Amino acid sequence: MAVTEAERRAMSRALELAANGPRGVNPQVGAVILSPGGEIIAQGWHRGAGTPHAEVDALSALAPGAAKGATAVVTLEPCNHTGRTGPCALALIDAGVSRVVYALDDPGAVSGGGAERLRAAGVEVESGEQAEAARALIDGWLTAQHLGRPHVTIKWAQSLDGRAAASDGSSQWITGPAARADVHRRRAEADAIVVGTGTVLADDPALTARDGDALFPHQPAPVVIGSRETPADAAVHRHPHAPLFYDTRDLRSVIADLHARGVQRVFVEGGPTLASAFIAAGLVDRVLAYVAPVLLGGDRLALTDIGAPSIDQALRLEIDEWLPLGPDLLAIAHPATASAAPTEGAV
Repeated sequence: MAVTEAERRAMSRALELAANGPRGVNPQVGAVILSPGGEIIAQGWHRGAGTPHAEVDALSALAPGAAKGATAVVTLEPCNHTGRTGPCALALIDAGVSRVVYALDDPGAVSGGGAERLRAAGVEVESGEQAEAARALIDGWLTAQHLGRPHVTIKWAQSLDGRAAASDGSSQWITGPAARADVHRRRAEADAIVVGTGTVLADDPALTARDGDALFPHQPAPVVIGSRETPADAAVHRHPHAPLFYDTRDLRSVIADLHARGVQRVFVEGGPTLASAFIAAGLVDRVLAYVAPVLLGGDRLALTDIGAPSIDQALRLEIDEWLPLGPDLLAIAHPATASAAPTEGAV
């Protein structure tokens, strides 16, 4: 049976509802329950880890038996496992739902398979409705599921001859206003912005994402890695989110902890030492290199040792885009050995 116009409208509504949920360990999901006549009788969304999933949230608004013969329209395939909550596929079956329309398959090895369970119980199932819109909504979560960790972007600004600062250490500003505005926009799309203690002590950055003089509505959580103490009056302490401090050189443990906290997109902006350490550890999914038409000379390179002592060990990149930004040029790239980075709009 083809998807009806009422179901298409319901999916559009479900996507709107999904956006109400927080971005974190679990995906943002919305659900709408339609009567056999195609009228909306309930709706819901997932409100965070440990709370009812979208389907159950919607069903909870109905009296027992009210969903019998109804259609559930959901942005993600109903789950098929018991975690902090029970399987949504079973909840729909028990409620008497006769048809389910969903946008995206659940990629989880454990949580997937809900559609198969529904069909086995005699429920009619249609998938793929507005799949691209649903994918765009939870692209970060899907990427994290694929990688088993957050997506990591490494950013730096450099002179045309590859320097991150002048010989005296000054670096503000190598690039112009258009490039700096682009950085802030990309910061606002991340869940966490990572620097080293060296950057905190040298530059005292606020680690906020600014839209001119104002802050973007979404702010990445500030993360500081290193053993040196951050001063109590450092600007990072005035960030809207409490900073996370990691006194370790084990970047994989940091990324694993951020993943456990629900971080999907990490934006590394911590200077040559930290950027090089992430690359050497194999923790780079996207590179943003802002190149300014200026020559500095000296030894303050944008990158240091990345574990490539010979040309045959070089990390080869594939360019996704060359983006002019005023007089500057942004190279957006990903490792050639990895699959293409998420589409533009994702960090």
